Amino acid sequence: MDHFRRIPCSVALLTAIIAIPIALTAPACAEDSFKLGVVTFLSGPAADSFGIPARNGGQFVIDELNKGSAPAPYDKVGFGGMKIEPVVIDENGGATKQVQELRNLYERDNVDVVLGFIGSGDCLAVAPIAEELKKMLVLMDCGTPRIFEEAKYNYVFRTAAHATMDNVGLIRYMKAKNIKMDTLSAINQDYAWGQDSRADFIAAAGQLYPDAKLQANLLPKFGAGQYGTEISALVSAGSDVVYSSLWGGDLQAFILQATPRGLPKRSQLVLSAADHVLPPLGDKMPDGTIIGARGAYGLMSQKSPVNDWFFKGYQNINGVYPVQAAYRIAQSILGLKTAVEKAMAKNGGKKPSTDELIAAMTGLEWQSPGGLIQMKLADGHQAIQPIAFSRTKYNPDLRRVDLVDIQYFAAECVNPPAGVKSIDWIKGGMTGAKCN
Repeated sequence: MDHFRRIPCSVALLTAIIAIPIALTAPACAEDSFKLGVVTFLSGPAADSFGIPARNGGQFVIDELNKGSAPAPYDKVGFGGMKIEPVVIDENGGATKQVQELRNLYERDNVDVVLGFIGSGDCLAVAPIAEELKKMLVLMDCGTPRIFEEAKYNYVFRTAAHATMDNVGLIRYMKAKNIKMDTLSAINQDYAWGQDSRADFIAAAGQLYPDAKLQANLLPKFGAGQYGTEISALVSAGSDVVYSSLWGGDLQAFILQATPRGLPKRSQLVLSAADHVLPPLGDKMPDGTIIGARGAYGLMSQKSPVNDWFFKGYQNINGVYPVQAAYRIAQSILGLKTAVEKAMAKNGGKKPSTDELIAAMTGLEWQSPGGLIQMKLADGHQAIQPIAFSRTKYNPDLRRVDLVDIQYFAAECVNPPAGVKSIDWIKGGMTGAKCN
């Protein structure tokens, strides 16, 4: 996905007609294309296992859509016949930088919609800016529930479920598999994602493991990289379970440092969103680790025509199977395509305005490679979706970590109902949860 700009359509067309007095194809105009800002980590510790797979997943989907090569119901070229023109931005650099980048995408690059953002701190920073500018923003990731639980937005959507389902689902999985947890320790990054994940996990444990005792409770900085002190504390505590929502380079570093010191043999590791580090870690990932992927993604995804297309196509191009970040950007793009074409069906086939697109996206449902996505929370602006959990088992023949003992949970089993804050729902006994 190359970052390129266009001269104004009328100028380009006039120049072409004057300069070349023969039949030619008119330059792409605003009505012929849909300019999409895409933001993901292209550098920094979150890039290799998260940001780059997201970019690669987005590139695959956009290329396929522009060729009209995706399976039904996504087989129409681009977005309603409009070619998708991506402008890709690096998310690395912090929230202040991302606020300026967002403004640039809307005001300098004139994108129709911005889609992206992985870091929870970045999402919390950019959402009010999109609202201020009255421009549509589709958050593809960022797990903190706070986005819509602390504010109300008209121009902002999140097409992935927030992290509450990671932790509710993880506790349900542990209970279903009879995991002993009389004692618990936790290590999470000291910012919105880590703090919120820890709060949800501990609250959910309080419901299904009411007698569990919290021991070490650690919050290293994002990007710390070195965890010797924390690992010493976790080994010393010797808890039945060590829970973590670490991700990206931080999670890789933690596993590589904790395994030689025997932590995985002393305590059951439970990692809420860890599938993305399996390809780079390989046989360094301890067998029997319980992991989630913030969805039914990757090796835990279920067979369907859309998933077969995405999984196999991504793998053929990139030489590795897609993990959660690739799945989440795919479902965001397919959701946006669904909304664009829904709006066009209603307005007579014209490129939709921002208001028309917002109306189409609100409360939308669509099929993704990871299952059914439903915009059911935050007045139709926040998605819910199913999730899966499993255990790791290294496969020496395939030279990869396989996932075994997989269990799926319906979206309505692990997500709060509309109008209820996540932490209140969990502490209230998860009333209304619909589990198989």
